[in-house]
Amino acid sequence: MPVGSFFLRVLLKFYRLCGALYPGFSAWGGFIYIGGMIFDEIVNDAYEKREYPALSAFFAEWSGTRPFRALRVLVATPVFRNTLLEYRALIAGGADLVVGVAGGMPCDPGIVETVRENGIPVVGLPEALEMESRGRGFDLVLDCAGQFSACHPRFGFVELTRSGVQFYEKCEHPVYVADSGVVKRIETCLGTGEGYVRALAQLGHDFCDGKKFVVFGSGKVGQGIVLQLLRSGADVHVVTDCSRGSCAFLDANGVPVTDCNDLDAVASLVRGADFVVTATGVKGALDRPQIVEALLASGAVLANMGVEDEYGPNVSASRVLAEKKPLNFILEEPTHLKYIDASLALHAALGELLLQEAAGISGTKNAGPQDPPSDLEQRILSMTMQDGLIGAEIAEMMGW
Repeated sequence: MPVGSFFLRVLLKFYRLCGALYPGFSAWGGFIYIGGMIFDEIVNDAYEKREYPALSAFFAEWSGTRPFRALRVLVATPVFRNTLLEYRALIAGGADLVVGVAGGMPCDPGIVETVRENGIPVVGLPEALEMESRGRGFDLVLDCAGQFSACHPRFGFVELTRSGVQFYEKCEHPVYVADSGVVKRIETCLGTGEGYVRALAQLGHDFCDGKKFVVFGSGKVGQGIVLQLLRSGADVHVVTDCSRGSCAFLDANGVPVTDCNDLDAVASLVRGADFVVTATGVKGALDRPQIVEALLASGAVLANMGVEDEYGPNVSASRVLAEKKPLNFILEEPTHLKYIDASLALHAALGELLLQEAAGISGTKNAGPQDPPSDLEQRILSMTMQDGLIGAEIAEMMGW
């Protein structure tokens, strides 16, 4: 460890001790760049700036404006190396950062330890609620999958995923849902699908021309998986709820679609598949006798790409890759930074927006889930397309 980093960490621990002794003291208030400088060692070795144009822009802006100064911000995204870029931007903005890990959320233990070594608390839900009971509650909670929805942040929540919205339906605090807009499509359509294919490759599975894939679900994640598989030359079939209408993306690419309620047809597809992957977002979506029987009889490689167990209790965890956890989380970087940068930037920027609304600077303060403003999304989308590596991919995804 470089000598300079050692002394920075010692100083940071001193600030943290002051914060513990004096609740009004912000650990980052007088020395906001410590975390950024330490994370820079990791970030600069792993990435180039064109992989994170949006978070880089907010880091530069918030270093000057310090919108989170002296505010305690809990961030509950899955903890991986690319998550450090969101932490870094918030810390540059003055945030007294706390990292939340709860509910079995996937994480990289090495990165969790790095976060702790830098003096940043890592807490589960019980610890977070205990902090609140001791008068050390949170000003903002930037949540993922509703893990920390039981908290009571002063200014509100930002939820990263669609699966977490159910926990906030009756919330009395303002809740922005990052997954409700167009920006999150970059991650879910481009990044998550690529992560599935990359994970299969890492496990040594051959999915060259002619392999038959059955994809359950035609939402953003399902479409992203289909897109990546088509690029790989796979034979792709989709099972979805046809009562909701046709999917323009699937129609345009000539992908065969089977109604999820036609159980005989679905079971036949499964029996003939080489690979089955779930992306419905619905717990136990495949837990129907005919489908379970076909899955157990099939020699197909099974995987889940949803947050929930979509196979249900009658298909054992050992029968599914990664024991039913989202398959891309076996990777060192489950979603490449270039695909997740915009989502993490929106996650953090919506926190700033909650502060502005509370101060009467922008918009109105409403309780419960709400969509991100289109102007903020367009700003982040412009950053990503103009200054990032994936402008052409986004244009193709959007049909431009």
